[in-house]
Amino acid sequence: MMRRLTLALGVTLALAGCQHQPATIYQWESYQPQVYQYFKGESPIAQIEVLEKDLLKINAQGKTPPPGYHAHLGVLYSVIGRGDLMAAQFEAEKQLFPESAAYMDFLLKNTKKAAQ
Repeated sequence: MMRRLTLALGVTLALAGCQHQPATIYQWESYQPQVYQYFKGESPIAQIEVLEKDLLKINAQGKTPPPGYHAHLGVLYSVIGRGDLMAAQFEAEKQLFPESAAYMDFLLKNTKKAAQ
């Protein structure tokens, strides 16, 4: 009886050790630290450089950036006065995550009002 229990435990542990971690849906790169840097008041230009570099890497690997990545990049472009690039990033966010369309449209509408 003890031998069967030991054998069963050994097989269970062996199978558990072979289990692979599932692939993540999104490729985060340094997105989360950059959001933190934004709230700390760090340079938006430096953050844009890091996020753009990471975005090239994500796209080259055929992966998808996480929700909010393009929106955050758009906000950073807005901070430095690049409304054209901000709008492009908001549109990219809408394309990847259609559930964000209402909010992205709201931000675009308010940005246009503020510019007038």
